[in-house]
Amino acid sequence: MDEESKIVAEEVERVDAPPRARVEDARDTYERKRDYLTGFLAQKPEPANSGEPGGALYDAIVEALKEIYDPEIPVNIYDLGLIYGVEVTNDGHAVVTMTLTTPHCPVAESMPAEVELRVGSVPGVGHSEVNLVWDPPWDPGKMSDEAKLELGML
Repeated sequence: MDEESKIVAEEVERVDAPPRARVEDARDTYERKRDYLTGFLAQKPEPANSGEPGGALYDAIVEALKEIYDPEIPVNIYDLGLIYGVEVTNDGHAVVTMTLTTPHCPVAESMPAEVELRVGSVPGVGHSEVNLVWDPPWDPGKMSDEAKLELGML
């Protein structure tokens, strides 16, 4: 080992503790600027677009869907988990993506037409469209807690 890379240790009797910060000292030297959170909390929330979740038109469509019941299961199709999505444009075009419990469901022909008719009758909806999909397939896990309670599964 060469002389330059030696480590030298120094022994000391005592080390003074660093000075503690005091709130009084900080008040004298620092002027607190206006808190940004005050302005943020004073702002009014922007109203939700009527076609987005929480909007009036969207909620009216969901309520209309909750009035449609599966003929074999005494639960509405929304709580049953058959509705995969509701999209509403600003001009009142509503698109509902849904499925059925099985592809061989007896109401496979009539249920999408009923959904389209009910959604189209909601005030503010100009045109309604239903997309019937089979992927992902429906399973009982898609049901809401209310539906599971109604069917004695909870």
